[in-house]
Amino acid sequence: MMSNHSSATEFCLLGFPGPQELHHILFAVFFLFYSVTVMGNTVIIVIICVDKRLHSPMYFFLAHLSALEMLTSVIVPVMLGGLLLPGMQTASLAACVTQLFLYLALGTTEFALLGVMAVDHYVAVCNPLRYNTLMNSHTCISVVIGSWVFGFLSEIWPVYATFQFTFCKSNVLDHFFCDRGQLLKLSCDDTVFTEFVLFLMAVFIIIGSLAPTIVSYTYIISTILTIPTASGRRKAFSPCASHFTFVVNGYGSCLFLFVKPKQTQAAEYNKIVSLLICVLTPLLNPFIFTLQNDKVKQALRDGVKSCCQLIKD
Repeated sequence: MMSNHSSATEFCLLGFPGPQELHHILFAVFFLFYSVTVMGNTVIIVIICVDKRLHSPMYFFLAHLSALEMLTSVIVPVMLGGLLLPGMQTASLAACVTQLFLYLALGTTEFALLGVMAVDHYVAVCNPLRYNTLMNSHTCISVVIGSWVFGFLSEIWPVYATFQFTFCKSNVLDHFFCDRGQLLKLSCDDTVFTEFVLFLMAVFIIIGSLAPTIVSYTYIISTILTIPTASGRRKAFSPCASHFTFVVNGYGSCLFLFVKPKQTQAAEYNKIVSLLICVLTPLLNPFIFTLQNDKVKQALRDGVKSCCQLIKD
């Protein structure tokens, strides 16, 4: 620490460049995306809770994933506020700590849950006779709680280490939220070692949660290829298709954002990839899991019919 420098107690977020008219257009677009994200994931959670046909481990995990998608987008309201109001948006030090911690902790929890869902699909396809025994309610609740606990505990030190530095170069962040990479650029201290440790932790979390998915799908595909009929193979892989699509989209964005050396952390690059994570991925989740899942689509149709019947009565 450099004791002869005072650290910033609040930060100014530059947000997006361009005139206010462009900001209003972006606000309308992102607000629409955010509204669809919240409504779509809420619908998924409700139908999974209400429809008894969806009371199985796979949909139990899906409900938690949908909840995480809404919570992960905690950044979006802040971004929308910055687009709607003229000038730079300010955030206190406490607000930045809270925002960064929730963003990282919820994202890590989501990675852990995706790995759990991959293992669930593996058991369903490769060990169907033992599925109910292995994936019982106690196991499902335990692994979900474990995912949440791991996500929050694993990000305590990274966030603590980030805000131990003195931010004396400036208090202006070239981003639409308190991004860790941009925060470290404002420090007068030597951050090389801490950045390297944070990089290794990001690699461990992302690759560590991706490994069960890769192993599980290797066995799943090998098992499916042994099924003699095309319809049988399609039926066996159908429950896994939506999860696999989501994994490719989610991990692809995060690998570009977090697992990269310092010199590539350009502000505009970070903003674009952060938009994919905060806006696009949560938006796609409801469509991925409804358009590729026959049971969810049928539950939605039945739910719409019930609502229409209630309105008529």
